[in-house]
Amino acid sequence: MTIAVHELGVQHIPLLKEHFTALETDDRRLRFGIALKDEQIEAYVDRIRFGEDVVFGVYSNDLRLIAVAHLASRCDPAELGLSVLPEARGGGIGTVLFQRAVMRARNLRITEIFMHCLAHNSTVLHIARKAGMRVVYNAGEADAWLVLPPGTPMTHGEELVQDQVAMLDWALKAALLGPRTAFGG
Repeated sequence: MTIAVHELGVQHIPLLKEHFTALETDDRRLRFGIALKDEQIEAYVDRIRFGEDVVFGVYSNDLRLIAVAHLASRCDPAELGLSVLPEARGGGIGTVLFQRAVMRARNLRITEIFMHCLAHNSTVLHIARKAGMRVVYNAGEADAWLVLPPGTPMTHGEELVQDQVAMLDWALKAALLGPRTAFGG
């Protein structure tokens, strides 16, 4: 099964807020380092700099965002944050989001990415280790670092293909839901 990863923009802010506020207290702590309140999550989403940062998402069949990657790419190293809703875990979505964000970082000529998490966030640390990231622990927190090779014509082409797959994925899911549901009618 192919997991389609969609690039998100400012028009997706309501869906991003819905995704992050759907995280339970423990999941919020794992994603943000603390258990943010709904208002704090909404403020976080409002501060995302679309056009500078890159946000990716994976949709469920009913077009809810079930997973999100936020690549704060305006500086080098870039920071990557991942979240996957509980019902979507265990199928490799987090790893696919990670790989998509790394490809974009390479194509943006970013030379290094890092992920900051709590030291007991075994899922993120598993993804980090599997990708060959260097992990450093300090006072209950962990930072994972990965030096990136530059993008290639192949990585640029692969991004174009993945964007086309994402458009097809959304169109098929919207068609199955029907126009009233998919377009908010």
